[in-house]
Amino acid sequence: MKESLLKNAVVAATCAVIALAVSPAAFMDLEAGPVLMPLPTASDLEIERKVVSSADDPVELSWRALAALDYRTGEMSDQLRDLVGKPVKIPGFTVPLEDFASAATEFLLVPFVGACVHTPPPPPNQLVYVKMDEGRRAMMDGWNPVWLEGILHVEDVNSVYGSSSYRVVGMSVTPYS
Repeated sequence: MKESLLKNAVVAATCAVIALAVSPAAFMDLEAGPVLMPLPTASDLEIERKVVSSADDPVELSWRALAALDYRTGEMSDQLRDLVGKPVKIPGFTVPLEDFASAATEFLLVPFVGACVHTPPPPPNQLVYVKMDEGRRAMMDGWNPVWLEGILHVEDVNSVYGSSSYRVVGMSVTPYS
Protein backbone atom coordinates (compact mmCIF):
# COMPACT_ATOMS: atom_id res chain seq x y z
CA MET A 1 0.00 0.00 0.00
CA LYS A 2 2.78 2.44 0.96
CA GLU A 3 4.62 1.63 -2.27
CA SER A 4 1.50 2.45 -4.32
CA LEU A 5 1.00 5.77 -2.50
CA LEU A 6 4.65 6.68 -3.01
CA LYS A 7 4.44 5.81 -6.72
CA ASN A 8 1.31 8.01 -7.09
CA ALA A 9 3.07 10.90 -5.31
CA VAL A 10 6.08 10.62 -7.65
CA VAL A 11 3.78 10.59 -10.71
CA ALA A 12 1.89 13.63 -9.37
CA ALA A 13 5.08 15.57 -8.73
CA THR A 14 6.47 14.69 -12.17
CA CYS A 15 3.26 15.84 -13.91
CA ALA A 16 3.27 19.08 -11.95
CA VAL A 17 6.91 19.86 -12.80
CA ILE A 18 6.38 19.10 -16.51
CA ALA A 19 3.16 21.14 -16.65
CA LEU A 20 4.87 24.08 -14.96
CA ALA A 21 7.80 23.91 -17.36
CA VAL A 22 5.56 23.63 -20.44
CA SER A 23 2.79 26.01 -19.38
CA PRO A 24 3.16 28.04 -16.18
CA ALA A 25 -0.34 29.44 -16.81
CA ALA A 26 -1.73 25.97 -16.11
CA PHE A 27 -1.33 26.69 -12.42
CA MET A 28 -3.47 29.09 -10.47
CA ASP A 29 -2.82 31.65 -7.80
CA LEU A 30 -4.86 30.41 -4.85
CA GLU A 31 -5.85 33.95 -3.93
CA ALA A 32 -6.55 35.18 -7.47
CA GLY A 33 -8.35 32.03 -8.66
CA PRO A 34 -7.86 30.11 -11.89
CA VAL A 35 -5.86 31.57 -14.73
CA LEU A 36 -8.10 31.75 -17.81
CA MET A 37 -6.89 32.27 -21.34
CA PRO A 38 -8.02 35.59 -22.81
CA LEU A 39 -10.61 35.30 -25.55
CA PRO A 40 -8.91 35.52 -28.93
CA THR A 41 -9.49 38.43 -31.27
CA ALA A 42 -11.11 37.97 -34.68
CA SER A 43 -7.70 37.89 -36.37
CA ASP A 44 -6.58 35.13 -33.98
CA LEU A 45 -9.44 32.92 -35.04
CA GLU A 46 -8.18 32.09 -38.48
CA ILE A 47 -8.74 28.38 -38.88
CA GLU A 48 -6.17 26.71 -41.05
CA ARG A 49 -7.99 24.92 -43.86
CA LYS A 50 -5.94 22.44 -45.80
CA VAL A 51 -6.39 21.90 -49.52
CA VAL A 52 -9.68 20.06 -49.69
CA SER A 53 -10.05 17.14 -52.04
CA SER A 54 -13.49 16.22 -50.70
CA ALA A 55 -16.08 17.60 -48.29
CA ASP A 56 -15.27 14.81 -45.81
CA ASP A 57 -11.63 15.81 -45.27
CA PRO A 58 -11.14 17.02 -41.70
CA VAL A 59 -10.37 20.68 -41.04
CA GLU A 60 -7.35 21.33 -38.82
CA LEU A 61 -8.61 23.02 -35.68
CA SER A 62 -6.27 24.88 -33.31
CA TRP A 63 -6.62 25.27 -29.55
CA ARG A 64 -6.88 29.01 -30.13
CA ALA A 65 -9.97 28.41 -32.29
CA LEU A 66 -11.43 26.12 -29.59
CA ALA A 67 -10.88 28.91 -27.05
CA ALA A 68 -13.30 31.03 -29.12
CA LEU A 69 -16.15 29.30 -27.29
CA ASP A 70 -17.26 31.24 -24.21
CA TYR A 71 -18.01 28.25 -22.00
CA ARG A 72 -20.00 30.41 -19.58
CA THR A 73 -22.49 31.75 -22.18
CA GLY A 74 -22.16 29.27 -25.05
CA GLU A 75 -21.31 32.04 -27.52
CA MET A 76 -18.84 31.04 -30.22
CA SER A 77 -17.25 32.34 -33.39
CA ASP A 78 -18.99 31.76 -36.71
CA GLN A 79 -15.96 29.80 -37.88
CA LEU A 80 -16.25 27.42 -34.93
CA ARG A 81 -20.04 27.14 -35.34
CA ASP A 82 -19.51 26.10 -38.98
CA LEU A 83 -17.40 23.11 -37.84
CA VAL A 84 -19.93 21.64 -35.38
CA GLY A 85 -21.02 18.23 -36.64
CA LYS A 86 -18.19 18.11 -39.18
CA PRO A 87 -14.87 16.24 -39.35
CA VAL A 88 -11.98 18.01 -37.62
CA LYS A 89 -8.34 17.27 -36.88
CA ILE A 90 -6.97 18.52 -33.54
CA PRO A 91 -3.42 18.18 -32.19
CA GLY A 92 -2.93 17.43 -28.50
CA PHE A 93 -2.06 14.99 -25.76
CA THR A 94 -4.18 12.08 -24.52
CA VAL A 95 -5.32 11.61 -20.92
CA PRO A 96 -7.01 8.22 -20.44
CA LEU A 97 -10.09 8.21 -18.22
CA GLU A 98 -8.98 4.86 -16.81
CA ASP A 99 -5.75 4.87 -14.80
CA PHE A 100 -2.76 3.34 -16.55
CA ALA A 101 -4.73 2.41 -19.70
CA SER A 102 -2.55 1.74 -22.76
CA ALA A 103 -5.55 1.84 -25.13
CA ALA A 104 -8.94 3.41 -24.54
CA THR A 105 -12.33 4.08 -26.05
CA GLU A 106 -12.83 7.25 -23.95
CA PHE A 107 -10.23 9.87 -23.05
CA LEU A 108 -9.53 13.60 -22.87
CA LEU A 109 -7.50 15.50 -25.43
CA VAL A 110 -5.55 18.34 -23.82
CA PRO A 111 -3.38 21.14 -25.27
CA PHE A 112 -0.20 20.42 -23.32
CA VAL A 113 1.54 17.49 -21.69
CA GLY A 114 0.91 17.28 -17.98
CA ALA A 115 -2.66 18.61 -18.06
CA CYS A 116 -3.85 15.74 -15.92
CA VAL A 117 -5.38 14.97 -12.55
CA HIS A 118 -2.21 16.03 -10.78
CA THR A 119 -2.47 19.66 -11.92
CA PRO A 120 -5.42 22.06 -12.16
CA PRO A 121 -7.22 21.25 -15.41
CA PRO A 122 -7.42 23.74 -18.26
CA PRO A 123 -10.72 25.64 -18.66
CA PRO A 124 -13.57 23.65 -20.30
CA ASN A 125 -13.00 25.25 -23.72
CA GLN A 126 -9.48 23.78 -23.65
CA LEU A 127 -10.51 20.17 -22.91
CA VAL A 128 -11.96 17.79 -25.50
CA TYR A 129 -13.81 14.68 -24.35
CA VAL A 130 -13.33 11.89 -26.91
CA LYS A 131 -15.38 8.75 -27.32
CA MET A 132 -14.02 6.63 -30.13
CA ASP A 133 -16.46 5.49 -32.79
CA GLU A 134 -17.94 2.03 -32.26
CA GLY A 135 -15.32 -0.71 -32.16
CA ARG A 136 -12.33 1.67 -32.29
CA ARG A 137 -9.66 2.09 -29.62
CA ALA A 138 -6.91 4.68 -29.38
CA MET A 139 -3.41 4.05 -28.08
CA MET A 140 -2.68 6.19 -25.00
CA ASP A 141 0.73 7.84 -24.82
CA GLY A 142 0.28 11.03 -22.82
CA TRP A 143 3.91 12.09 -23.28
CA ASN A 144 3.81 12.33 -27.07
CA PRO A 145 1.52 14.56 -29.15
CA VAL A 146 -1.13 13.07 -31.43
CA TRP A 147 -3.60 14.10 -34.11
CA LEU A 148 -7.22 13.34 -33.25
CA GLU A 149 -9.62 13.06 -36.18
CA GLY A 150 -13.35 12.94 -35.53
CA ILE A 151 -16.70 14.69 -35.56
CA LEU A 152 -16.88 17.85 -33.39
CA HIS A 153 -19.80 18.57 -31.04
CA VAL A 154 -20.22 21.44 -28.58
CA GLU A 155 -21.52 19.77 -25.45
CA ASP A 156 -20.71 19.98 -21.74
CA VAL A 157 -19.17 16.73 -20.52
CA ASN A 158 -18.01 16.12 -16.95
CA SER A 159 -15.33 13.56 -16.14
CA VAL A 160 -13.21 12.74 -13.13
CA TYR A 161 -10.43 14.88 -14.65
CA GLY A 162 -12.38 18.01 -15.49
CA SER A 163 -15.27 19.55 -17.37
CA SER A 164 -15.10 19.79 -21.15
CA SER A 165 -17.06 22.02 -23.53
CA TYR A 166 -16.39 19.71 -26.47
CA ARG A 167 -17.18 16.11 -27.39
CA VAL A 168 -15.60 14.42 -30.39
CA VAL A 169 -16.64 11.10 -31.88
CA GLY A 170 -13.13 9.81 -32.57
CA MET A 171 -12.33 8.20 -35.91
CA SER A 172 -8.56 7.97 -35.53
CA VAL A 173 -5.66 8.94 -33.30
CA THR A 174 -2.25 9.06 -34.97
CA PRO A 175 1.21 10.30 -33.92
CA TYR A 176 1.71 14.03 -34.49
CA SER A 177 3.98 14.80 -37.40
